Amino acid sequence: MTHWKHLKRRHAAYAASVLTVALVALLVGGIAGRRRAPAPGTPAVTATGAIARYQQTLHDTPGDYRTWADLGAAYVQQARITVDPTYYPKADGALRRSLALDDTENYPAMVGMAALANARHDFAGAVRWGERAKKISPSNPDVFGTLGDAYTQLGDYPAATAAIGRMTALQPGVSSFTRASYELEQHGDVAGARRVLEQALQAAYTPADVAFCRYYLGELALHAGDLGQAAEQYGLARTADPTYVPALEGIAKTEALRGDSGSAVRDFQTVVGRIPQPQYVVEYAELLTSLKRGNEAARQRQVIDGEQRLFAANGVTDDLTASEYAADTGDAAGALAHARAEWARRRSVVVADALAWALHLNGKDTEALTYARQATRLGWRNAVFYQHKAAIEDAVGDTGAARADRATAQRANPHLDPAIPAIGRAT
Repeated sequence: MTHWKHLKRRHAAYAASVLTVALVALLVGGIAGRRRAPAPGTPAVTATGAIARYQQTLHDTPGDYRTWADLGAAYVQQARITVDPTYYPKADGALRRSLALDDTENYPAMVGMAALANARHDFAGAVRWGERAKKISPSNPDVFGTLGDAYTQLGDYPAATAAIGRMTALQPGVSSFTRASYELEQHGDVAGARRVLEQALQAAYTPADVAFCRYYLGELALHAGDLGQAAEQYGLARTADPTYVPALEGIAKTEALRGDSGSAVRDFQTVVGRIPQPQYVVEYAELLTSLKRGNEAARQRQVIDGEQRLFAANGVTDDLTASEYAADTGDAAGALAHARAEWARRRSVVVADALAWALHLNGKDTEALTYARQATRLGWRNAVFYQHKAAIEDAVGDTGAARADRATAQRANPHLDPAIPAIGRAT
């Protein structure tokens, strides 16, 4: 038996074992900061069916703490699938009920709380729950998945590397390999990131797994400026699973960057109609604005404003997205206020870039340069980071450094379009 056949069988056996276990595995691969789920997708009907079964079980045995934990995990997963944050309070209630029944050895509920905290962007809270779970179950890969996500978003990269490495050792497969790929990408190893994603693809055995891996191969190509390869990978993702919406979003992005605005608008319209993920809506609104379709863009901005209120009302704190959106739409003061608020909670390179750019837009270039340097400290070949840094260096009069960083941005991705910054933003 080859190594990968062995892995496929192992993965299949794992997924087929117990549905609730699979839900937890997907859950911890759920919303991790801003990058979409580093784990395969799940049909909404699966989570919905699981929720109904858990509710029936709890109707008969209300003291079953394990099923309360499973129900909480299913609610978080359902929120991720449907982009409906009203499931988060339900998840919180179910998980706390589970912990009220058993708060000693109840690591499934603790992992669930960590995943919920990650989904709400409370990454410090996710670390606290994850570390508690690790003491009880130090060989559980899901524990290290939640910890890796949280440490990455907090900017504690050594801790993230250790957690993801441990997860990969415990359970090599799609979920751990895709996290490892993101880790390598952030540290500037694009070839290594691609190689590990291809390993994940070999380990994938469901259409959703394959589509997920193909999508992120497309993302790597898109942000390296290889639009042909990106379009091919997104197309293969859609072929593998026609219901996988991110694949069409990727196709729409390549169409926009190639100047095929008619197809891009058509496909983005379909995407946000099926899943109004805030990131998708922002990308669509910026595309419409760039095409001088002001009324349609205004309607999408109303959707974004409504979503921000809905997420906040359900415990999600995301000043990073708010800062970037404000910066893209000319609200310099708002961009800075949100960026400072996010930086007060976490110090990732993505937040450093947002704060640097917001400071620049407010004329605070000397301070901005400090954060721009922090944004590039890992070596991530992120064209937006270098483009921002070059503009800041120009503003402080360091034209030589600006020229070098502008060239780096151009090499990293020659197809950045400043008119639609959200589409070129790698996060």
